[in-house]
Amino acid sequence: MLKLGLNIDHIATVREARYRGLGHGEPDPVAGAIVCEAAGAHGITAHLREDRRHIQDRDVWKLRDVVRTRLNLEMANVPEIVAIALKLKPGIVCVVPERRQEVTTEGGLEVAGNLAAITDLCRTMNDGGVQVSLFITPDPPQIEAAARAGSQFIELHTGAYAEAFPDETLRAEQLDRLIAAARQAHALGLGVNAGHGLNYENLRALHQVPHLVELNIGHSIISRALTVGLAQAVTEMLALMENYRG
Repeated sequence: MLKLGLNIDHIATVREARYRGLGHGEPDPVAGAIVCEAAGAHGITAHLREDRRHIQDRDVWKLRDVVRTRLNLEMANVPEIVAIALKLKPGIVCVVPERRQEVTTEGGLEVAGNLAAITDLCRTMNDGGVQVSLFITPDPPQIEAAARAGSQFIELHTGAYAEAFPDETLRAEQLDRLIAAARQAHALGLGVNAGHGLNYENLRALHQVPHLVELNIGHSIISRALTVGLAQAVTEMLALMENYRG
């Protein structure tokens, strides 16, 4: 069964647009997480950024108390956030690159060029009882480096696929990249997740990619929820994920 990890960052983005710095406000991402789980989401993802532009520290601690599936903490490899993750002990962390000027995470983590640092992080997290996923582009050197670093999972960056989707030829090229990457990662013993830019239009074609464990999706579901409600938006996405054969 293909699992849905639901990213609730954009609920917090709406809250922070009005209530930034006040320590309260609406909509509440924690309440949203509860709704998503009740609707069938298999996990909740939240990105505690260094600049705290959306998810706040209080959110991740509340999420740790209420999430009954699995909490996935997206994070950069920086000492402050690493220390929080070790205390929080989510089910898994997904290590992502982070730049202050970006709107959202734009690219994959450079694992091959920072192997020693990423290996140390994986060891630290694993010793603390936390699994590690690395958010990477579907490129062979990065996948090989992720396996060498000691991560348990990779999350394939599907942004290029999502951008190419309207063009049938480009879509096929990007699907081939993802298929090859998933096969390579699986052969190296890595669990394979995927995410970024996935939506109600482009998800079904992703069924061609083998060995997928979980898809991490946020923006599209939160956007759809403005029209049909959060529970219904989750239900509709789960329906598109049915019958995945891996």
